Amino acid sequence: MLKIKELKSLLLEHKLFFKFLIKFLLFYTVFTFIYKQYLNQYNPLLNEVDSISTLVAHNTKSLLLFFNQDSELFAHEFEPSIKIFYKGKYVSRIIEGCNAISVIILFAAFVFAFSSSVKRTFLYIIFGSVLIYILNIIRIALLTYSLYYYPQYEELLHGTIFPLFIYGVVFLLWVGWVLKFSGKNKNND
Repeated sequence: MLKIKELKSLLLEHKLFFKFLIKFLLFYTVFTFIYKQYLNQYNPLLNEVDSISTLVAHNTKSLLLFFNQDSELFAHEFEPSIKIFYKGKYVSRIIEGCNAISVIILFAAFVFAFSSSVKRTFLYIIFGSVLIYILNIIRIALLTYSLYYYPQYEELLHGTIFPLFIYGVVFLLWVGWVLKFSGKNKNND
């Protein structure tokens, strides 16, 4: 069993790690709680879809239409989701998990936990969040397109390739933050 003196020494030795961990958990917990409170406004038993997911669905449709790809949106009759019809065929659906808010909160929590400047941190979180949102719309549009032409690869596309895309971008944003923008890199310009 650790003695108090050893515990204190351990905490001091790994102070930066514990500071990072506390900031990360605090940010993640607070913003996840706020997001869950937002979601509680909507009743899944009545098939209500939250407004952010609805916006994502409409943005996806707009992107498809921009590229002259016939698409329509319809509320799902039996669950809280929005169906995407592509070329007259029901191909995909938008549920709450498709709106990338949880990914954005995870991204922002890491950036916040590894921050030194409030202004730089805030701007990077805004930039990264907008980029993740836009890339998520592109991801859903490409997934819809792909599922229309290659429905046999649904598990690979939805379960592996497209999540790898969005999480890969988040990872690259984190690396960019740590190496270039956080202010904690000694070689920073």
